[in-house]
Amino acid sequence: MPELLVEYRSEEIPARMQRQAADELARLFETALKEANLEFESISSFATPRRLVVQITDVPVSQPPREIERKGPRTDAPEKALAGFLGSVPITIDQCETQEDKKGTFYVARWTEGGGKSRDVLSEIVRDVTLGLSWPKSMRWSATSFRWVRPLHGILAVFDGAPLAGSIDTGDGELVFSDTTCGHRFMAPDAFSVSDFSDFSEKLRAARVLVDDAERQQNIRAQMADMCAANSLEVPEDDALYREVSGLVEWPTVLLGSIDADFMELPREVLTTSMREHQKYFAISDGNDGLDPKFAFVSNVETEHPEAIVSGNERVLRARLSDAKYFWDLDLGTLLEDRVSGLEGIVFHAKLGSVGEKVSRVVELAGWLSEFVEGASRDAVERAARLAKADLATGMVGEFPELQGVMGRYYAVAQNESAEIADAIAQHYAPLGPADQCPKAPVSAVVALADKLDTLVGFWSIDEKPTGSKDPFALRRAALGVIRILLENRIRLDLQQVLQEARRIHGCADGELDGNLLQFFADRLNAHLRDEGVQHDHIGAVFALPDASDLVGVVDRVRALGPFLTSDDGANLLTAYRRSANIVRAEEKKDSSTYSGDDYINDAALQEAVEIALIMQLDAAEPAVAEAVAQEDFAGSMQVLAELRGPLDDFFDQVTVNVDDSATRANRLRLLARIQKVMNNAADFSKIEG
Repeated sequence: MPELLVEYRSEEIPARMQRQAADELARLFETALKEANLEFESISSFATPRRLVVQITDVPVSQPPREIERKGPRTDAPEKALAGFLGSVPITIDQCETQEDKKGTFYVARWTEGGGKSRDVLSEIVRDVTLGLSWPKSMRWSATSFRWVRPLHGILAVFDGAPLAGSIDTGDGELVFSDTTCGHRFMAPDAFSVSDFSDFSEKLRAARVLVDDAERQQNIRAQMADMCAANSLEVPEDDALYREVSGLVEWPTVLLGSIDADFMELPREVLTTSMREHQKYFAISDGNDGLDPKFAFVSNVETEHPEAIVSGNERVLRARLSDAKYFWDLDLGTLLEDRVSGLEGIVFHAKLGSVGEKVSRVVELAGWLSEFVEGASRDAVERAARLAKADLATGMVGEFPELQGVMGRYYAVAQNESAEIADAIAQHYAPLGPADQCPKAPVSAVVALADKLDTLVGFWSIDEKPTGSKDPFALRRAALGVIRILLENRIRLDLQQVLQEARRIHGCADGELDGNLLQFFADRLNAHLRDEGVQHDHIGAVFALPDASDLVGVVDRVRALGPFLTSDDGANLLTAYRRSANIVRAEEKKDSSTYSGDDYINDAALQEAVEIALIMQLDAAEPAVAEAVAQEDFAGSMQVLAELRGPLDDFFDQVTVNVDDSATRANRLRLLARIQKVMNNAADFSKIEG
């Protein structure tokens, strides 16, 4: 069956937008074809810097007819409602049928739609999809009213070997659909016609264009591997950069350049950042945690004599690295300590003051935290916290903001700061994401915690919390960072107490702040543990306890709770807990009274042997659970609870709670409440779902 091929040819589309736009085009065409009752076999989309392409296979030549039925208003509806309905269907009132249901008699319109040539429908679909494609940023050019990411030069729309009739009104003339395109901008710019995707891709390849973005990326990797092998170099591994450069070229050619020896003294991160972020060059490792004085880049031009291209790229890189070396030499002339005062002139947030003010708070909080972390010298922690952000006032970080912290470490080492202080400066922003490593050294961990906690408490105090999908200040990332640092280093802190201290340092007196922020931490912990298969209600059951401020203890208890609840004893105990809670809740409502686990139970009034056995078991279990929890033997606390299963099963099998004697009934309701209290010492089982 026939194929539909559409190509949008424009000026260079930003690499980061190409794949997203190609995928959206495929979705738009799929939706439009289904709405038009046009079946197809497959849709494929491709992207290059100058074109977006969609291939749709096995589209029928004729649009299959289909029966449409639409229910209208009641036959006694106002004339205006009838007119509105008839305006939306292609038949008259006399052609409508009537249909009765419980609400009355209604008009029903039935008609046949389709049966014409698909070519006519497809022209409209291409036009609508073109106008419906959205971009993160778009532009108008010349006097046109039409918007696209970059000036659009042509639309190729071929169906069944021939161009579709149609055009796009740009406001400055018609952009007519055609069967012609052109090749590489420099090497094969002439126009040519195509009949289908196979013809299109073959002719483009001959015209120095690889239309498939996945093929271009694979081509770049293969060339890179061959070139590195020929020069005894390590193949650079940078998936993101390979993806990006494949969106910058239509005919990739991998070339090798040299870095001047003078620049090899710069820190590795400066070299790689300058090459990667600014020039999209590949840095090449020397296999020894250093860089080789070579770099690789991808040209969009193939030539028999690439020396001029290599020389030009070396010249561009030389200028970039000259700037970097100037900043490096200049920055080394001023101590980090002397740059701290300059942070007062950098705004952290309009409502939270300068970076200098933030540093003062972090120093105080870090010093306080150091008392709870073994191996974290207060002097070292406060020194590291004071210098941590000083590199924000350097020329290098001004030029390369992504190197903040990293450059601070280099300057600290050059200025004879201790290794633990230098490392803390470099790591205090970490972790920046789920794949980023956490600080492990005590000083580094404390400074990183203090920085993130100060940020969280600060933004909570000015009511700048994340909402929905919006988190402009990366507060979710900050909270996850705190959680990971505490858990991975097993740092035992009372989070409630820490937040209170951070709030005091901020001069904040809002009593609701800690509770709201603790819940935020609970939500982030839930997200963090989701990959381990931990259920969110288990976290809620532990976090609901009054002593659930130590995240290490919370997670240990959650990990003990999960296996317990999946065991037979745990499942049966949870059932008994819920049965107890439901009975007590129902009777409290009936009696307008409250039955508490702390209420006095009259042992002498216990009439059944199973009642006596249960209260004895509860009396033994309560202190045993408390002791196990105090010793952080959470698995042991669950084992103590498991021993309640037999007495509980016997109680519910043999005892009737709602007896006629009011004293006996009340005594048994208090016994049920006691069951909940004892079990809730290990976790709040009322939070468990399912």
